[in-house]
Amino acid sequence: MTRTAVVICPGRGTYNKPELGYLHRHHADKMSMFQRFDALRAEAGQEGVTTLDGAARFAVSTYSRGDVASPLIYAAALADAQSLADDIEVVAVTGNSMGWYIALAAAGALSAENGLRVVNTMGSLMQDHLIGGQLVYPFTDDSWVDSANQKQALLQDVSDINAVEGQDLALSIDLGGMLVLAGNEAGLAAFEASHPTVQDRFPMRLPNHAAFHTSLQAPIAAEGRARLKPDMFGQPRHPMIDGRGKIWWPGATDTEALWDYTLGHQVTEPYDFTHAIQTAAREFASDLFIVTGPGATLGGAVAQSLTMAGWSGMTDKASFIARQEDSPILVAMGREDQRALATG
Repeated sequence: MTRTAVVICPGRGTYNKPELGYLHRHHADKMSMFQRFDALRAEAGQEGVTTLDGAARFAVSTYSRGDVASPLIYAAALADAQSLADDIEVVAVTGNSMGWYIALAAAGALSAENGLRVVNTMGSLMQDHLIGGQLVYPFTDDSWVDSANQKQALLQDVSDINAVEGQDLALSIDLGGMLVLAGNEAGLAAFEASHPTVQDRFPMRLPNHAAFHTSLQAPIAAEGRARLKPDMFGQPRHPMIDGRGKIWWPGATDTEALWDYTLGHQVTEPYDFTHAIQTAAREFASDLFIVTGPGATLGGAVAQSLTMAGWSGMTDKASFIARQEDSPILVAMGREDQRALATG
């Protein structure tokens, strides 16, 4: 019996110390693909993904860099997407932030090598320029009950901070029950100073993250468009849901418009991951939502996005857990206790 699935690709921050060796542990059969990635990295004078993944020690200062984290996450996530059980039918693909680039390859709109070129180019540009930064702040409590008033209040605070001379702050990613905010140091510091610490860790700065998905990244978008040409993009094999909730359909995709979105709006405007997941649920009603590795932190945002939409009768954390225990709907391939549900 076929199981339908939406495949969800993660973004930055998902390859951490526990993930070191992920490619070698899970994908020894895909070393020929990884070696092609290594060759592309070598052309740019960069260490190969197999070398980085096979290192003896994990150093945050190295592995949080955009030019290191991005290709590692890409290789791991794409390999996971290629490793699904035979009875799984992929009905759509989406991703969070950088995960959109991975989704393009997982859906077939980019070849594996061109996907690596896009990820490596944009990750390197972000790292080289490192314009601004990001922090995360929740607007729901531990029960995941949606608080639209709290969300709007936070967004108004962001707008007020941004209105002050010398302070840049904007919504970067709408991420389930959390907001990822991005701006310059003055804007980020103003938010931190005016909001209490919650859940013992927020507001939380994200190391080596630039002000993704804001107008501060306009120079990065321009340079990316100069280096990465529209002819790299083709028709996807699977429908793709972008950071606006727009669906790109196989056989009906304007590939130049896809290039324009990927290296334009997607870089400089807010990324609505919550809406992408809710669109996936409503439009494709899949049996499973499969989050590829590395890591499993994106699973929480997927679950929160589904409960906020009341999907399948789930409205909070308790109802999600009850549904998950009865018949798993969310599978995180980066979790050893769930991986086999997707790989067979």
